Amino acid sequence: MIKFLDLQKINAQYAAELKQAAAEVIDKGWFLLGERVQTFERQYSDFIGVKNTVACANGLDALRLILRAYIELGFMREGDEVIVPANTYIATILAITDNRLKPVLVEPDIQTYNLDISLIEQAITPKTKAIMVVHLYGRTCWSSELEMLAQKYNLKIIEDNAQAVGATYLTSPPAPPHRGGGKSAKRTGSLGDAAGNSFYPGKNLGALGDSGAVTTNDDELAAVVRALANYGSLEKYVNKYQGLNSRMDEIQAAFLSVKLKYLEVENEIRRKIAGYYMENIKNEQIILPVPAEYKESHVQHLFVIRTKQRDKLQSYLAANDIQTLIHYPIPPHKQIAYAGWNNLSFPITEKIHKEVLSLPMSPVISLIDINNCIEIINKWKNR
Repeated sequence: MIKFLDLQKINAQYAAELKQAAAEVIDKGWFLLGERVQTFERQYSDFIGVKNTVACANGLDALRLILRAYIELGFMREGDEVIVPANTYIATILAITDNRLKPVLVEPDIQTYNLDISLIEQAITPKTKAIMVVHLYGRTCWSSELEMLAQKYNLKIIEDNAQAVGATYLTSPPAPPHRGGGKSAKRTGSLGDAAGNSFYPGKNLGALGDSGAVTTNDDELAAVVRALANYGSLEKYVNKYQGLNSRMDEIQAAFLSVKLKYLEVENEIRRKIAGYYMENIKNEQIILPVPAEYKESHVQHLFVIRTKQRDKLQSYLAANDIQTLIHYPIPPHKQIAYAGWNNLSFPITEKIHKEVLSLPMSPVISLIDINNCIEIINKWKNR
């Protein structure tokens, strides 16, 4: 069986360090709001390139906390609108509606599966307060046009960076070789006003349980987020806000500090695997991802292909002992949870959800397994 994602094998690489980190936390006897979380926050801020990281319980909470903080700061209020891609995991939408804000769904670009930035301006109204971009599948969603729109309409840009930790955006083109060939790039999670990050075990930077973080250069926002995540309190038993309990524990922070050291190497392995898939999958019935113009703008969290007979292909691969997943089978506007939207039509989003299939992708998959996947895919004929 070729596993879609072999978490045991991924974590086995660092087992000794992970066990040592856990033992140190256990021996110290301090499990929440301690030195390990503070250390990871500093390390992650340095990695992403921001002033503030606020660790929390998970990626959904990170987005919820950002929006709630903007409400507490008076920038947003109930009923305000947030532009968001129609093609996303439902957590992106849940963060908005949980704060009694209104999601305004915008179609994706069929080439990248990310929010189609050219469609944003026509969706802006006087009630629009933010644009939430999703770096879906690990691919950066950003442009100078997006920045100009935010400035023109005084909008916040919030990044859903759950799937793209380590991806970058090229802020200036590479210099010619005679000038050193340099280039200027910023990491996702530092591009907008604030970002929600997820460390769910299956992510490129995965904890051994749920964890997340807010990243931002806005000191005031960070302070409010930190209070909200701790029952609305910055001082014990003094509650400024009606907050919630959303804290990363010390043991997960310790694990993440270990794994962060290896993230860039693992992301580069993912890029090489994606490149190998792209070069060697030869089947006219399969649509491969469009390559990123700048390779570091994609950390290949998922390798997603498309075909009109997705379910048949998935069954065929399963019969050949290849695990695959669908990211995602039902778009948010067709979910029972949002029954009021079920009659809405987003043709590009719906097409993507009907056709996508995620192939095995991880930094520990063997070349033998990759070649087996490719060989079996290339033999597939839809009858």
